[in-house]
Amino acid sequence: MGMKPFFPSGRATVMPASPIRRLQPFANDAKKRGMHVYHLNIGQPDIPTPDSIFEAMHSYSEKVLAYGPSEGLKSLRETLSRYFSRYSIEISPDEIFITTGGSEAILFVMMTIADPGDEIIVAEPFYTNYKGFAVMSGVRLVPVSTSVEKGFHLPLPEEFEKKITEKTKAILIASPNNPTGTIYTEDEIRGLADICRRRGLFLIADEVYREFTFDGRKHFSILEIEDFQDKAIVVDSISKRFSACGARIGFIATRNRELLKYVLKFGQARLCPPTMEQIGAIAGFENIDRFLNDTIREYEARRDVVYDEIKKIDGAFTLKPEGAFYTVVKLPVEDAETFAEWMLKDFSLDGKTTMVAPAEDFYATPGKGKDEIRIAYVLERDKLRDAMRILREGLKTFLSKGGR
Repeated sequence: MGMKPFFPSGRATVMPASPIRRLQPFANDAKKRGMHVYHLNIGQPDIPTPDSIFEAMHSYSEKVLAYGPSEGLKSLRETLSRYFSRYSIEISPDEIFITTGGSEAILFVMMTIADPGDEIIVAEPFYTNYKGFAVMSGVRLVPVSTSVEKGFHLPLPEEFEKKITEKTKAILIASPNNPTGTIYTEDEIRGLADICRRRGLFLIADEVYREFTFDGRKHFSILEIEDFQDKAIVVDSISKRFSACGARIGFIATRNRELLKYVLKFGQARLCPPTMEQIGAIAGFENIDRFLNDTIREYEARRDVVYDEIKKIDGAFTLKPEGAFYTVVKLPVEDAETFAEWMLKDFSLDGKTTMVAPAEDFYATPGKGKDEIRIAYVLERDKLRDAMRILREGLKTFLSKGGR
């Protein structure tokens, strides 16, 4: 007997595939052909995870690796409370909830504040996995567009206010931003907080790249806003800060303790976040000054390499990224995904090619970003320079062959 056809759920059908990983089969084929592929498509840092994190995990001496508290180890929450005080942000350990990665932090927040069919307004382009979290939680993302020509800074607050309906529960931002590298100004963020205060909405800020700021810029946290305690929700992760993407430790920080009581129910359903990695995270935060500044300066130098090389590409445009380790570049093509695929299937230079992330999937508005790519500058400077040279020559060849 043959297998019966499988009919997936509606949720599974509309769940988006990762645009960052969707081209991976073409990259795998290129590697099988002996090609070296420079991965500019994914924010996986190559900087070593600090030794102190591994040492702390190796020194774990309990005889049983037991379930931990659903809200995370108290020692990590106390460590995070001290970490926030570095930025003159006073937040209690009881106002911090540890999650299995920043992904779970966003998902738990969405499921706690919104019912299926409710809406969250988001500045686009945005971290593409927000779409997946929205599908899982039944939330509808309502985009407010930003543009490469204006450095992806936020439009006037009125543009957000126009999108508010009776179903709106929150505004969601990420600063420093993935995928654009933009850092929203204090005025931009306070403008959104004013709307949320007036209209009774939450302001959710993804602050994963808090320290990754360049050219002397400072990050402004929503937790610094006065008289906004009940409505400010920060989601964060150690993945990029400690180059520990596989640790899967994130957290929610909010002074709204009532909200955290409900988050706890979701946390109890998944039992607890990983214990060993929480112990590693404590060591990371305790030793942060030993490595983080050097890491940021390295990314700033890589940013300079990528930006200087983009300026050499005919028809390409971006403004200088202000933070994180990404940039979105407008290309003289009609479909960046076609170009990205072509680079992997049909182009090589000195036995090498590049893999980039088409930017269309970082938008919710259909058709937006179709001529843009996201570049993650997570390679060493010489490799980045070579990768950008290959990208430049590839684009020239693609256009000369009639590619669009």
